[in-house]
Amino acid sequence: MSDTCQPHHDAAANALTAFMCVGITISYLPQHWRIISAKSSEGFSPWFLLLGSTSSASGMLNIIVMQWGIIRCCRVLSFGSCVESIAGVIQLALVWVLFVMILVLYMIYYPQHLKYVELDVDLPNNLPPRHIATAIKREEWKLSITLSWVVFLHIAFIIFITFMLLTTNPTPDATSRSPQLQLWATFLGVSSALLAAMQYAPQIAHTFRIKLVGALSIPMMCIQTPGAILMVLSIALRPGTNWTTWISYAVAGVMQGILLVMCIVFRGRQHALGLDDFGRPLAKADTPADSEAASVPPTTPAVEAAVGDAVQSDMRSEHGVDIAVASEETPLLPTKQDGTNGGKGLFGWLKR
Repeated sequence: MSDTCQPHHDAAANALTAFMCVGITISYLPQHWRIISAKSSEGFSPWFLLLGSTSSASGMLNIIVMQWGIIRCCRVLSFGSCVESIAGVIQLALVWVLFVMILVLYMIYYPQHLKYVELDVDLPNNLPPRHIATAIKREEWKLSITLSWVVFLHIAFIIFITFMLLTTNPTPDATSRSPQLQLWATFLGVSSALLAAMQYAPQIAHTFRIKLVGALSIPMMCIQTPGAILMVLSIALRPGTNWTTWISYAVAGVMQGILLVMCIVFRGRQHALGLDDFGRPLAKADTPADSEAASVPPTTPAVEAAVGDAVQSDMRSEHGVDIAVASEETPLLPTKQDGTNGGKGLFGWLKR
């Protein structure tokens, strides 16, 4: 192995890769901090995070397959020569880790008010409506949980297939690989490119639909959009790579530029209307209605009765049937009902 594991020194490529690794880390930090500081991940499309995570994972494993012979040489090379040889692998692995961190933060800081269905309940005695949270998950929150599991299963599956092929086929070098490994590497590269091409489409559509920047980080996109050019060059200059390795980052750079322009336009529009990035007024004062609503005890009989009526009404509208409400005056044996019995339970409660 020592005959084929000669260190490959390229000062320009090494400097560019080191610069890109630092730049990649710096570019993702504003997005991570944006979500953490805002304590909200509102504004992200879960499909965008799914496609980005699977695309970066496929790109990372593509370069691992393409440079597996070089990676194995680390057993006989010095630490410095090893890092220099697999700098491209480190670079793409860093992209995957930092992007998946966005998905993790998205799930952790998913807005609580968007997780579950909420109802506006009208209270009696001219009290202001009360906002009640239910235990029913919203569709987008259920979708986010499902897609997070898809990301986990995808990376587990392609890691298993990759290392099964690497251990059951002859060790590849920089120029020759078995047909199975070459086919798998091409599949990973092409699928990464296709996923990257589709990655920004749902996010662009989502941002255009809500017309809000939300938790998206404009500084991150300002760094990454021009950085995509350097990213492509740094990968293309690495030995053992071809167009399937860098094409996904070229496509992603173009799509990210479109999203960046949209976010800048919408942020200017929001600020002109006196709104922040989440669509809230920049200077919101408490209204008398808010103060009055806050003074209503959460467990008063009025609230309990109104919530019960709202739930029953919701069940009737959802299932299309009338549900009889039991009260103290409800007979033990069923009797023939007429149009006057519907409000007897409510009138009985009011007389108490």
